Amino acid sequence: MLNSYLPEIESEYSCNQDLSEQIRFQSTEGKIWFGEQRMLLMQVSAMASFRRELINSLGIERAKGFFLRLGYQSGLKDAEMARKLRPNSSELEMFLVGPQLHALKGMVNPKPIQLELDQESGHFYCELEWIDSFEVETCLTEVGLTAEPVCWSLLGYACAYSSSFMKREIIIQETTCRGCGDQRCIIIGKPAEEWENAADFRRYFQADPIIEELYELQSQISSLRTTLDKREGEYYGIGRSAAYLKVCKTIDKAAKGKISLLLLGETGVGKEVIARSVHHRSDRAEQAFVAVNCAAIPPDLIEAELFGVEKGAYTGASQTRSGRFERASGGTIFLDEVVELTPRAQAALLRVLQEGELERVGDSRTRKVDVRIIAATNESLADAVEAGRFRSDLYYRLNVFPVHIPPLRDRLEDLPLLVEHFLCKFHLQYHKRTLGLSDKALELCLQYAWPGNIRELGNMLERGVILTDSNETIGQEALFAVFPKTGNLHGDRLNADGALVQAADTENAADWVTQIFEMSVSLDAVEEELMRRAMELAQQNVSQAARLLGLSRPALAYRLKKSGIFNNDGAD
Repeated sequence: MLNSYLPEIESEYSCNQDLSEQIRFQSTEGKIWFGEQRMLLMQVSAMASFRRELINSLGIERAKGFFLRLGYQSGLKDAEMARKLRPNSSELEMFLVGPQLHALKGMVNPKPIQLELDQESGHFYCELEWIDSFEVETCLTEVGLTAEPVCWSLLGYACAYSSSFMKREIIIQETTCRGCGDQRCIIIGKPAEEWENAADFRRYFQADPIIEELYELQSQISSLRTTLDKREGEYYGIGRSAAYLKVCKTIDKAAKGKISLLLLGETGVGKEVIARSVHHRSDRAEQAFVAVNCAAIPPDLIEAELFGVEKGAYTGASQTRSGRFERASGGTIFLDEVVELTPRAQAALLRVLQEGELERVGDSRTRKVDVRIIAATNESLADAVEAGRFRSDLYYRLNVFPVHIPPLRDRLEDLPLLVEHFLCKFHLQYHKRTLGLSDKALELCLQYAWPGNIRELGNMLERGVILTDSNETIGQEALFAVFPKTGNLHGDRLNADGALVQAADTENAADWVTQIFEMSVSLDAVEEELMRRAMELAQQNVSQAARLLGLSRPALAYRLKKSGIFNNDGAD
């Protein structure tokens, strides 16, 4: 349905309480949040200086492209927020989130002149006046009057927001601008094919050739560094934190030799990744790497699996086959959860370590093997020895070069790198591309203890990719099935007068449902009181009250009329 009724636009445009309620000031943490996006407060004068420096360094055309692309990214994020905040609203109410956010963020005061939109048919036309544009102010302060319009990032934002909302390419251009001496800043938006200069305008949204060259050089340098790191043995898995690099440097000292390694650490820290890295760094890199999870093999089969079996050695042994050690001969075998080995398997492993030989189950012939052993466990072998579960002589042979792999909570600096790695993996696996984690989701990740370590992180990110559509941000709800306890993240919020007040902590609030039951309040009375309160907060605006209650406007209007609270359905 086509929306172009200006009085309705003006009425809806003033209803932005649902947006202002998304703002949270965590002054003690040094953070400002708008929904799940982290925001900044910065001086307009600082942006003006930055704009002047870019123009002087890159020229006006390249600087314009930079700011257009900057605004474009912000517009994409806000279009996504509009769909989430007003899912039951009309097209007009939902679209006006963009102009309202422009005003709420202090960027410009948009005054709608004409707005026509219909998502079903794809029709779109808008004409707005931009009053008190921050970009005009910065330009006049630092550059002076220019030959062309100067509201670049605002245009990029509007193009991205409108295109994402309409699901088709919308181009918005500034036809007059105070920054070049005009009386008013007027913008017009319509589908790309209706603009004669669409091709020229699109070029601003393409990566700048100079920037692209720099990125290409940076990529080549990064690739060379990675290659050198691998050659020097300083790259094991993913991580650049001090704790992780210390482990890598320690392991690197033993990588080239044949010495056995004992990797210690909690479950999910990436012990097998480290073991494979040691193998690839060693002189055995061209030979086999065999990984065995000792806990996953039944105790009565562990000897046969590791050391081989002769036909007829026991019931079910229908053929002769080699074990994992023989298959790894010349290379490396990784024994995860080595503490789970049976006493007989421990004795056989000790013989391999001491003599370099083994016997298959049911065979008396001794076979020589040349295998490097890397063992791993997530519990203390010393405690297992004391409890009589593990041979002390085997423990001393394995414990020649122990290495403790730090848990993820001790190397959170590496978390963004790990997130990027897993997202690339799951985007390919599920044939979609999300916009990555929201700022709030990343914040929760950095405050979470990660008892399951990197394995848990990978599982959570896979869930997030599955639940999130392409070109959408992975929010905290998609990432965490149950929100972790990370302290008070509520902070302060803006009230209706623009003052900071303490935000409510719903987890610590009184159990109001129990109170209602105790006071014998009826459901009709609760509903009526909620509607009255919503209308008060919305200053008798039905559309705004409906958004507060999570209802559509017609649904609330019907309930208001039925209860006798409000009979004028057309008043907003």
